[in-house]
Amino acid sequence: MAKFMASPTNTTEMLIQYRQEVEDLKQRIKNRRLQVAGLYGTPILLLAIFSTWVLTSNFLWINSNTPKEVHLAFFIISALLAGATGLQVAAEFHEVHAIWKDRGTSIRKLRLDLELAEERRVLEARSSTPETLNRQASYKERLPGEVARLRKESRHYRRVHLLMQWLVFISSASITAVTAWYDPPQPGKGVLIALGFIVTVVTGATGYFKPRERAFNLQQTADSIEQHSTALDLGIAPYTHDEATNLGNFAATVEGLRADQRMREQQLDQPFQGQQEVI
Repeated sequence: MAKFMASPTNTTEMLIQYRQEVEDLKQRIKNRRLQVAGLYGTPILLLAIFSTWVLTSNFLWINSNTPKEVHLAFFIISALLAGATGLQVAAEFHEVHAIWKDRGTSIRKLRLDLELAEERRVLEARSSTPETLNRQASYKERLPGEVARLRKESRHYRRVHLLMQWLVFISSASITAVTAWYDPPQPGKGVLIALGFIVTVVTGATGYFKPRERAFNLQQTADSIEQHSTALDLGIAPYTHDEATNLGNFAATVEGLRADQRMREQQLDQPFQGQQEVI
């Protein structure tokens, strides 16, 4: 856990340092999870590969010798896993080759450090809470990042929707083409089954996850927030009052838009009957 060498005189700098400490601990927890998973998972995988090697040699080639290629493939995989296991054990337990920052530290300990760091940040922020007008001004300055996030998610769901639609189009057209090309169906029967499976799965996934609706809602929320932000900067309706009133109205409006967005996401996650009950 990071220690501060000197007490910052500026409250903003102190809050930034606390924030950096929290983010650092979050990343360390992720890294430690990967380290523990590799430390214990690699030997288990090595044992599974070795067992598969033995069983394959004894049951698949009972009356003949196992091909050399099979032995070579299993040997290479086992050697790589054994090398990875040795490196991870050295990184975890060897003093000289200690390259892991949190070796020997439990994830529970790191989580506790994270909770304490967040608590210190909250207490520091609470003890030096700025005036409401300053908080509202800071809130406005953070909105461009929120708008960018909404637009990014909207583009993601739009691409997913287009990909699904193209899969449906191509598979549906291919079914007709393969049916017309092969008469009798063999060997096109397997192709027809695969194409029909793709159409069914993609159509069902599109109806369940609704990427088009999600993209539309995200884009609409981002546009609305950006519209209100521009109106506030230009001092046009509905933000034609004094600064304090405008910032208060702006924060309330944006939070209402975000709440509506979350409600629409929850409605999309529910079955059709559940959506009707919510509405």
